[in-house]
Amino acid sequence: MTNLLVAIENLVKNPITNITSHYRGTNRANSMGDALEFYIKDLFCDSLNENDIEKKNEIYSKHFSYIGNQNNPPDIIIKQGDAIEVKKIESMRSGIALNSSYPKDKLYSDSPMITTACRNCEDWREKDLVYVVGVSKDDKLKALWFVYGDCYSASKEVYERVRDKISNGVNELQDVEFAETNELGRVNRVDPLGITYLRIRGMWGIENPIKVFDYVVPTEQNSDFFVNAILLKEKYLSFPEKDRKNLESLTSDNFSIKDIKIKSPNNPAKLLEAKLLSFKK
Repeated sequence: MTNLLVAIENLVKNPITNITSHYRGTNRANSMGDALEFYIKDLFCDSLNENDIEKKNEIYSKHFSYIGNQNNPPDIIIKQGDAIEVKKIESMRSGIALNSSYPKDKLYSDSPMITTACRNCEDWREKDLVYVVGVSKDDKLKALWFVYGDCYSASKEVYERVRDKISNGVNELQDVEFAETNELGRVNRVDPLGITYLRIRGMWGIENPIKVFDYVVPTEQNSDFFVNAILLKEKYLSFPEKDRKNLESLTSDNFSIKDIKIKSPNNPAKLLEAKLLSFKK
């Protein structure tokens, strides 16, 4: 079974920054966003050097129970493992657009934002969620972050309270015909003919990890490509010992594993023990 440590090990051994040209021919990746998703899949599946599409799809099927689409999170679910959400930004200071989905500490099977296929891909109730954020510039990958949701996002109650207050307030308006929806609201029959409707959507966004964790991770200015991964120490120790030892054996001037303390997303006064995996090229 694959996991984050396997993906980082594959990246350290074979860092690819010009991913658009790497994937354009073999996988028909027409954009940096498409190429980034292929790259992340291949890192987790150790399939970077497999160019046969049919064989690559078989490898993906072996390791993943779900591969999603752009409109519904997550992008990937590892069989009996974590969920993965891939995001691309073009600047070290850009925010991340999450659209109608609020940030998640974990992925829950009862979430209305996931598809039925995702909900039924295996027997599960909740999964740890990894946000993968790629920073691209001039068609090259400049930085890559892997951050677990419970290091990054508050609990779902925080976001749902705000969402529900707005939705309830909108739905209390007088003389407006509302309809059932998973969005903040939907108004039917706005015009005299009754043919126009109004969808009221939330557009969520979150600061990218480079800004969020700048108090523990300095921004690399002198490297062509850098990678950081942040996860709770408890999560790190939950991975197979073999995978931990394989990764730890790669430590060098360019790759390090450090103990750090990060602010709890639910209470910044509380510090959480975490691990920082850092690579630079």
